[in-house]
Amino acid sequence: MQWWNDLISWLTSSESQSTVFAAVVLFFAVLAAGLLAAWISSSAVKRVVAQRDREAKAAAIAALVDAATEASVWNSLTPQEQVLADRAVGQADILVRLLPIRGSDIAANWAAHQLHELKRASATFGYQLDPAVVEFRDRLLEWQRRPGRTKRQFQNDLERWRTQRNETPEQPTIDEQETWVAQQHHDRYREAVTITDTAEASTAPTQTVEVDGTGTATVEPAAEAKR
Repeated sequence: MQWWNDLISWLTSSESQSTVFAAVVLFFAVLAAGLLAAWISSSAVKRVVAQRDREAKAAAIAALVDAATEASVWNSLTPQEQVLADRAVGQADILVRLLPIRGSDIAANWAAHQLHELKRASATFGYQLDPAVVEFRDRLLEWQRRPGRTKRQFQNDLERWRTQRNETPEQPTIDEQETWVAQQHHDRYREAVTITDTAEASTAPTQTVEVDGTGTATVEPAAEAKR
């Protein structure tokens, strides 16, 4: 206990007041510097995360808008282009569902329904639906800015479409018609490819073989042989 008494006596003495004051000031300075550094680091990390989130949102929405543009002219795409477009739509759908935005699953379901409608309209009418693509883009941008309110609108749209589908007695006929239109598109493209290959084969230059008196064979194109 003697050392404790000596320490208390030294702390309460007038000679140690300047030393104690300097130690207290140094302690609070180090503590304030640590807190400030932690706050700056946390703010920097939050800014980086927010920037990456904005980039991910912009990339996902841009992919969906591009998919909507291709869906609006779906009937004019080749089967290979349609496969690539469907793959891009699938990747964009995953990106949207993984976004840190409230209601991203509902937005992905809404976008999938709208893309299907654009494909169906393109196959039925055969022209680009510019107003529908613009509305699709604006709704997604509105969802990015105000996810809470737009989420309710998307949910209402999905419920309305589900009700309309259940109340439509000719829905199986519509589905069969869409399947028939898609099959006709593939058959028409297959016939066009076959005709093109046949035309190229018929116009390919032929070669003739001539044997001179010395027994040497020479190969010449058909046009030169005629001359």
